[in-house]
Amino acid sequence: ARKLVKCLGKHVRFPSRDGALYFLFCRPCQSPVLPLMLGFRMNKSSSQAPERSLDQRMDALRRANEIRSLRAQLKRDLKEGNIQIAAVISNPPEFVQTAKVFDILIAVPKYGKVKATRFLVHCKISQGKTIGGLSERQRAELVALLDH
Repeated sequence: ARKLVKCLGKHVRFPSRDGALYFLFCRPCQSPVLPLMLGFRMNKSSSQAPERSLDQRMDALRRANEIRSLRAQLKRDLKEGNIQIAAVISNPPEFVQTAKVFDILIAVPKYGKVKATRFLVHCKISQGKTIGGLSERQRAELVALLDH
């Protein structure tokens, strides 16, 4: 079976793969093309989040503001030396779980972007990784590196 796609007003045929939707590119011009499938429609509501009530939005906003203020306080404490970074990473509070490891590292004095990136690369941690998303190996390796 083959799917029909449209590119710059011309139809080009590509092989189908088990009926799933794949991102395809036109071979001659390398522009993206969209398979024309029966029943497939792109509409605004398919990519939007479900609507929330006013109470739900206010609760989410309140929680987000609380987390932001707690993280700001944690970063101030790290900067002043009241809290050790290894303790935060080894046993993170709930409000730090979704914070990026890189952002927490650069809050520590003498840890700039270069040193924080070097630590993350050494421990094989992506720069976008959150503290809650660290594996046990990554967490243990980073804590050991920070304790030295």
